[in-house]
Amino acid sequence: MEALVYHGPGQRAWETVPDPQLLVPTDAIVRIDTATICGTDLHILKGDVPEVLPGTVLGHEAVGTIEEIGSAVTGFEVGDRVLVSCITSCGRCPSCRQGRYGLCTGGGGWILGHLIDGVQAEYARIPFVDTSAYKIPAALTDEQVLFLADILPTSYEVGILNGRVKPGDVVGIVGAGPIGLAAVLTAKLYTPATIVVLDLDAKRLELAKQFGADVTIDNGVEDPVARIMELTGGRGVDVAIEAVGVPATFELCTEIVSSGGTVANVGVHGKPATLHLERLWIKGVTVTTGLVDTFTTPTLLKLIAQGRLDGTQFTTHRFPLSDAMAAYDVFGAAAETNALKVVLEGEKAPLRTIDRESLAVA
Repeated sequence: MEALVYHGPGQRAWETVPDPQLLVPTDAIVRIDTATICGTDLHILKGDVPEVLPGTVLGHEAVGTIEEIGSAVTGFEVGDRVLVSCITSCGRCPSCRQGRYGLCTGGGGWILGHLIDGVQAEYARIPFVDTSAYKIPAALTDEQVLFLADILPTSYEVGILNGRVKPGDVVGIVGAGPIGLAAVLTAKLYTPATIVVLDLDAKRLELAKQFGADVTIDNGVEDPVARIMELTGGRGVDVAIEAVGVPATFELCTEIVSSGGTVANVGVHGKPATLHLERLWIKGVTVTTGLVDTFTTPTLLKLIAQGRLDGTQFTTHRFPLSDAMAAYDVFGAAAETNALKVVLEGEKAPLRTIDRESLAVA
């Protein structure tokens, strides 16, 4: 099959690789019908995630069709359309039993496109499929649910829920990329008084307004801290959500948060950031971090099915899956291309007939 393969920092290729095989009875093989590229994939290509070894197929967000199941799989059948989550859950370890799937110690967590081959490929092996994938209602399109694989639950859980957003809060979101915009959408579920989005890109700030931001601040034009204090009567925001993953944006969050407020870090950081405890300790500020657990995916899926949440507005570009190299070029140059999320569309060929016995004999 063909797949997008990581070959070390700055190196990637669309090339032929071996077809995935069932390795244990809880596995499934999924034909990838629709996939997307994540900002974390760009972090990997920058060398920020050294655990990813050269030769790994990238990608952890996809919708597909089950082509083969292991003997222990009970919740799915061949031909089922499924959302493949960015987080894999063994379903049995102490963390999974607490709903902390991102911290799975039984062989799951964030492994796709990280510790094992991912989903930017024609086919993928999905471990623990019974507890790591979701059936898609027939009425929903691939694109309607695709962004439930990562950005929507990530922003909701690590940003909104960890940040303890409440009705009437002032929420400041630093970064108007896909994660920041997903935070805007999911923050609205809690009816905050004001959602403020801060970014350096005027076009992204305009998008933030379309997604539901009440106020936008261009960091390159005005003093963001002074503007926030003006908006809040000198108090600061109740919840500051870091949605970029660089030291300056994390430190900005700590400057704009109010006493007793929360800084919810969502961005993936590749470098150290300074925590100014000498200023924060007396303010009673809470700082939260974490990887998404995806325990809210079923809830968000219901909201999409009921028309209360729309993920399709993230799509700005579409490519055939086989044009993944060009898609990376466009997504990686978002400042010039205005890319938000790119959708990679597979061929959706008929399911293959696989005779594993004959393969084993051969």
